[in-house]
Amino acid sequence: MKKIKNTQKTNFFKKIFIKFCRLLGYEIIDQSNFRSTTLNKDLNETLSIQGKKSVTIPLGQIDIKNKINSLKIIIRTCTSELIMDQNKRRIFDVEKNEYTFRTLRSLIKSINKASLEFKNIKFDLIVTDTNSSKEDIDKIQKILGQSNIENKFKSVDLQGFKDKIKPGYSNAKFSNMANFYTSLIIAKEGSADIVYFVEDDYLHSEDAITEMIFAYEKFNTIFSNDLVLLPSDYPYLYAKDEVTKIYLGEKYHWRLVSESLVTFMTSKRVIEKNYNSLEKMGIEWIDPWEKPLHDIYKSNPCLSPVPSLAVHCANINSIFGLSPFVNLKKLWEKNKD
Repeated sequence: MKKIKNTQKTNFFKKIFIKFCRLLGYEIIDQSNFRSTTLNKDLNETLSIQGKKSVTIPLGQIDIKNKINSLKIIIRTCTSELIMDQNKRRIFDVEKNEYTFRTLRSLIKSINKASLEFKNIKFDLIVTDTNSSKEDIDKIQKILGQSNIENKFKSVDLQGFKDKIKPGYSNAKFSNMANFYTSLIIAKEGSADIVYFVEDDYLHSEDAITEMIFAYEKFNTIFSNDLVLLPSDYPYLYAKDEVTKIYLGEKYHWRLVSESLVTFMTSKRVIEKNYNSLEKMGIEWIDPWEKPLHDIYKSNPCLSPVPSLAVHCANINSIFGLSPFVNLKKLWEKNKD
């Protein structure tokens, strides 16, 4: 009987101590049980709290300075052009619309998972489309119906860009520039803290959006600066003899890079600050088209995940495509109709 009373007494003081530690913001680690007592989680679970703190064992915690309150995802679609101004085929050798459909499905799965994780973030998904058939548009809108968040479909009025985009480009380049220009305007005029610009040939893992949100808040705090995150680990960047740095995200490593394609996440502040430079990508095609982005990375760090959170479905031989150490076939099959 005395033992039971002593145990009850010990448990009572233990609970009081845990509550006191929570109030002070401390974490208690029970290494014998591989568990955080204050968070009531195993150590292999997500210990970070969005908008409050990033927790990495054994490095401790980082108090988040700038909480993400809203995220706008803008995916640019065009189901009529396989690879812009090229005769090459893509991996899996199917029609372009299939890459669009599977990209959108994978993205929505990732958004849905993140929206359940982050109840306090306002998510918004917009599809901006050029030159897709009515049948494909109907299917895109049907897939959008699988989303748990607010979504919208917008057909880009190409005629409205005739006086803005310099003449002489192919139809494919013209529509691509007009679509990016449209997404840029939407981002600038919107109120979202963070904007994710997505091309319609990137298959996302279900963890992609969750990891990117955690990573953005953490690195924004570490750098005390706005930044750019990529979803892909591009193989062509390994061919460059450049010095880089590796950082710990939530569940992934992230490395500092100096270049990218045009699928990226950043803050509205970065967009507003560099709007005139980014706008040039919607007016004139100068190789490399992404150069205005690369210039931004000189003052705002750009990081890509290792391994990749999304895979660019390019030609099998393209160094801008298949990310290393990712089971692309499994990801492809997982997002079929």
